[in-house]
Amino acid sequence: MTLIASISGIRGTIGGRPGQGLTPFDIIRFTSAFATWALHQEHPSVEKPSMVVGRDARISGDMVESLVCQVLRSMGIDVYRAGLATTPTVEIAVPLKGAIGGIIVTASHNPAEWNALKLLNRDGEFISAEEGNEVLLLAGQDLFDYSPVDKLGRIQDQDFLEEHIRQIIRHPLVDLKAIKRAGFRVVVDPINSVGAIAIPALLKALGVEDTKVINGEPNGHFAHNPEPLPEHLVELSKEVVRFHAHLGISVDPDVDRLALVSEDGSFFGEEYTLVAVADYVLANGKGAVVSNLSSSRALRVVAERHGCEAFAAPVGEVNVVAEMKKRDAVIGGEGNGGVIFPSLHFGRDSLIGVALFLSHLARNGLKMTELRKTYPNFFMAKHKIELPRKVKVTDVLNHVADLYRDYPQNSTDGLKVDFPHQWFHLRKSNTEPIIRIYTESSSSEAAEKLAGLIERDIKTFVNNC
Repeated sequence: MTLIASISGIRGTIGGRPGQGLTPFDIIRFTSAFATWALHQEHPSVEKPSMVVGRDARISGDMVESLVCQVLRSMGIDVYRAGLATTPTVEIAVPLKGAIGGIIVTASHNPAEWNALKLLNRDGEFISAEEGNEVLLLAGQDLFDYSPVDKLGRIQDQDFLEEHIRQIIRHPLVDLKAIKRAGFRVVVDPINSVGAIAIPALLKALGVEDTKVINGEPNGHFAHNPEPLPEHLVELSKEVVRFHAHLGISVDPDVDRLALVSEDGSFFGEEYTLVAVADYVLANGKGAVVSNLSSSRALRVVAERHGCEAFAAPVGEVNVVAEMKKRDAVIGGEGNGGVIFPSLHFGRDSLIGVALFLSHLARNGLKMTELRKTYPNFFMAKHKIELPRKVKVTDVLNHVADLYRDYPQNSTDGLKVDFPHQWFHLRKSNTEPIIRIYTESSSSEAAEKLAGLIERDIKTFVNNC
């Protein structure tokens, strides 16, 4: 059993003993802590506090959701229960309802035995690291003030998907006429979760009538590993070819990551979801772009083609959002297929990602494989090294930084070193005594070679400690 209480929320495997797995005790304690924190924020225009609660379709979702809603009610908070809802849909719903926060019951791309509480502030954005620490401190104190019977909150069921889609199709960069004229044939793999409801509804609203859905029953019994990676999307690739589709769409269980498959069944590349969408957005209006330090250099290349700047933030959606606000970015996200389009809202959103990508594809008239060839070809490698307990991660990072002191470096999130045609990024794990090694180069062999070189540098240092 596993329970990870961090600044970004609480996640774990269902069952076990309190404090060791995600049990009802832990769900109640952390929900109470978050509600206490949210109630103590300044809400000058709020007469009766409310929160929005939604969940993905995993097996434990209704149980966790019920506990969360009843705890909020017990603290005098009204609840808008969105039921089966995507993460971005809940993010949009929070400010729409003037709520003081939101809770999304989802473990994102984790397997079915996992679940989690994602915590949103009143703007419908993930709480910051500082705010997350405040919630953790409250959870450790167990000093919660529950409401008397005459001040209990109420629960109201409300579906926000229609409003989410309405905002998307009304956006000026979503070209409904071009999409409908293109006559796209699309295969969707929503991995037995809320994407099975949201993506087909979006496609219909966009005028895409010829669709096929696989793994489309939202029951939480995931047909394959739910992380949208090539090795997990073999069935989707085959169905795209069999269906003579223009493309395939895959999302993770809470629909904030978008992966695409080309018409020949090849993987478009999760790093290139953001690259392609950014290309389209920048072609229709200049501005800064932001991704995290571990995302592909291809985004920077595309931004420079449009005469725009690209900036990098520490890994994590909340960090990317903060940098986007600082730079007044017009598009941003993460290389895992997460598209953040701030003129809609500040959160990774596969639905707006689909709408913008289809607009791009429809306007340029290229096949997916042809579009992919218009972007620079970079390849990544991902390794990790387990460190002995006696070795400090900071000492390792300082040593590697000194080895490559003649090259541009960024130490805001571990250590990133840029070479003329490749880079590496070292990050400390928050949950394990390991260092993660990310590299990118012009070929998979070169990326692996660079990762191997950095791995040897680290091992040599460790052996000499």
